[in-house]
Amino acid sequence: MNENIVKPFKIRRFASPYIFDKLAAKLVPIFFVVSIVLAVVGLIVGFLIAPADVVQGNYYRMMFLHVPASWMAMLIYIVMAFWSAVYLVWRTRVSSILAQALAPTGAWMAFLSLITGAIWGKPTWGAYWVWDARLTSMLLLLFLYIAYLALTNSIENERRASQAGALLAIVGVVNVPIIYFSVVWWNTLHQGASISFKSGVTMHETMFWALICMTISAWTYCIAMALWRARLRLRVLGFINPEFRKM
Repeated sequence: MNENIVKPFKIRRFASPYIFDKLAAKLVPIFFVVSIVLAVVGLIVGFLIAPADVVQGNYYRMMFLHVPASWMAMLIYIVMAFWSAVYLVWRTRVSSILAQALAPTGAWMAFLSLITGAIWGKPTWGAYWVWDARLTSMLLLLFLYIAYLALTNSIENERRASQAGALLAIVGVVNVPIIYFSVVWWNTLHQGASISFKSGVTMHETMFWALICMTISAWTYCIAMALWRARLRLRVLGFINPEFRKM
């Protein structure tokens, strides 16, 4: 077979700023549209169609915002640590840019998780905040995001900023399993998972599908924002010519 006709797929070619930029330009609007559509469906089903909870009444509906935000806050930091490790090993600049592009969205998700949790916690626990293991570790995650952003933006040399940020991301990732397993390891006020491999789904089917829609919506939103911010940073750093318009 002619090698000029069929070229082997090489994932490393996406380390090229131009190739990555062209791919991201196509994916950003798709992910944004999917996110908006699923958010509308999820909010309608979750807040208007799903039945009230037997114990918490309608207060539980904050779950449709709180749970996806919490999951994304943890997942984004793991992905940040992954791209940071890739950068330290292969020194691909796109990897570092992706990690830095993810951080603001991760910080926003961690903040949203804490705020919605506080609103949900007031009628449930009688207080906006308690020094619960999961709440405290999520607050620490927010501080890690803020520290990462402050560190990478305070160092003028781009390479040194990338290296310092990568080390912080990798070290800080140990906090993610602490957040996830905190309700198992310690006796906390925070309720356990309603969806797990061990116990399956312990919620009404309508609630479950509303939560799935909101989760995928949050996921696609985070991807779109990260790709959009990465494209912007490529231009700020001079990797992409501002007049480059091929998509």
